[in-house]
Amino acid sequence: MTNIVITGACGHMGRVIAEIISGREDCRVIAGIDKLSGGAEFPIVHSFNDLPAKPDVIIDFSHPSLLDDLLAYCLTNGTAVVIGSTGYSKEQIEQIHKAAEQIPVFFTFNMSLGINLMAELAKKAAAVLGGQFDIEIVEKHHNQKLDAPSGTAIMLAEALNSELKKPAAYVYDRHSVRQKRSKDEIGIHSIRGGTIVGEHEIIFAGRDEVITLKHEAHSKSVFAVGAVNAAIFLCGKPAGLYTMSEMLK
Repeated sequence: MTNIVITGACGHMGRVIAEIISGREDCRVIAGIDKLSGGAEFPIVHSFNDLPAKPDVIIDFSHPSLLDDLLAYCLTNGTAVVIGSTGYSKEQIEQIHKAAEQIPVFFTFNMSLGINLMAELAKKAAAVLGGQFDIEIVEKHHNQKLDAPSGTAIMLAEALNSELKKPAAYVYDRHSVRQKRSKDEIGIHSIRGGTIVGEHEIIFAGRDEVITLKHEAHSKSVFAVGAVNAAIFLCGKPAGLYTMSEMLK
């Protein structure tokens, strides 16, 4: 039985994660961390110091501002952590990587199985089409999302770049520069509107033909399922940085 603590437990994702765990027999929620309280079938506390027991794994879907406290607790107690929050700075990502030298850390920009399959397909396409096709990424999210482009769009761009013979530059805005598109670039475009959960599209545009890879998330539950699977996978693992690629092997 894997004992799990959820940070951001009273938020939408936290509640979905708790619901998914309640239907499984291989794990359980022993506590949640949130500024709010109530409405849960497990204790909700306001800080890591108030946790009633040490968990096997923490699933984090809170906010980047909590990262310092999260990693400090996990490093002190040797607790594994699944990080599902987005919007981290470059410095914070480096902090996550450094923590993984001492504890098991599962970190990916998107917990969806489908998105990670899309990334693998994109790498194959880039290896075959790179240099002959222009590559563009379009991502769409709800109007409350703070960061742009999405972390998933960057993840997809890096997957593509890993297979290109010549690394491409990421171009986020073209309106200020009047010039032809370079062959050595990946365009990344962000759309924000309504209640779109998440859509990501990779366009390979060649001479007289276009190939498109697309993923649509219709519910945040796809990310919650991935996070719970990651927590079970991570339990008992040695220190290291783990991604969906390791879990899918």
